[in-house]
Amino acid sequence: MESSLQRLADIRSEIAAAERGAGRQAGSVKLVIVTKTFPADAIEPLLAAGERVFGENRVPEAKDKWPALKARHPGVELHLIGPLQTNKVRDAVLLFDVIHSLDRPSLAGELQKAAMRGMTIPRLRVQVNTGEEPQKAGIAPGEVDVFLQDCRAKYGLDVEGLMCIPPIDEAPAPHFALLAKIAARNGLAQLSMGMSADFETAIAFGATEVRIGSAILGERTYP
Repeated sequence: MESSLQRLADIRSEIAAAERGAGRQAGSVKLVIVTKTFPADAIEPLLAAGERVFGENRVPEAKDKWPALKARHPGVELHLIGPLQTNKVRDAVLLFDVIHSLDRPSLAGELQKAAMRGMTIPRLRVQVNTGEEPQKAGIAPGEVDVFLQDCRAKYGLDVEGLMCIPPIDEAPAPHFALLAKIAARNGLAQLSMGMSADFETAIAFGATEVRIGSAILGERTYP
């Protein structure tokens, strides 16, 4: 069986090829290795190999795993890519460097309160529900512009970019194109889009961050 390091090398080669194919500068796409459900001993080889950018879906799981890993491996950049409950904001702000799932006014308000208490707020992406799926988090595409204005003017938050997860049963390209269009008109540079199955398409549409887990670490076992 291939090791995670072998799969990582393959993914990095595919990202580089996708950058070339899209006429983009080499290294313009950041790989966020998604480690949700994987234990620390599965992550250690990647850290030992020099990888430093990782993503988690849940604050409690990340809080259990990452403080010790960060202590052993300086320079880790940790991304929260899953939903953030308002009662977990303090823990998230202390642990994460980037939050991809800013998706409602109440969460913006809690982040504002944390900033007013003197906490350093992670870099932010607004999650957009491009498919307007009722079961999925995210701001509806037609409401993103106003929400971004409120984040800046009302809540004092500096949003760097947008994130989306296309519907599983639809072609991802139109969703990536929509996210890129919304980002462009709002002057946002960061596009978090693309996962193991569709990251090459995402890169073609301007992704600056791709979130890849199972293609590197293998199939997940959920409790």
